[in-house]
Amino acid sequence: MTKNAATNDLTGLTLLGSGKTVKPVRKLETFPNHAKRDYTVTLTTEEFTCVCPMTGQPDFAKITIQYVPGEKIVESKSLKLYLWSFRSEGVFHEHVTHIILDDLVAVLKPRWCRVSAQFAVRGGIGICVDAEYPGKKR
Repeated sequence: MTKNAATNDLTGLTLLGSGKTVKPVRKLETFPNHAKRDYTVTLTTEEFTCVCPMTGQPDFAKITIQYVPGEKIVESKSLKLYLWSFRSEGVFHEHVTHIILDDLVAVLKPRWCRVSAQFAVRGGIGICVDAEYPGKKR
């Protein structure tokens, strides 16, 4: 443990450094934010997959998550396993982007959060979905 990580920062982290074989899981783990100022955290993966709910064919996306933390920060291994849990789920691009945003907001209670999902071209059309919290009123 580094000098900067307090013992209580590790409380509740069950996936990081567990040493056991891990599987996809819809569980986002967090640790405390010690910063007194606002800053932006950006997490990116080009390995996101889900499947088309009609055809079952795979959809591939680059997911970018940006947020200004409140009291919590998402632990990256839990985020990886969380995103992996969509691999065989049939879901529309627009819906999965909002599911990810809603789940992050529920666990982090961030000051601001944005999820961008840039899906690979399929059928001649690429789709990019941006969802943001707090969102604009309709």
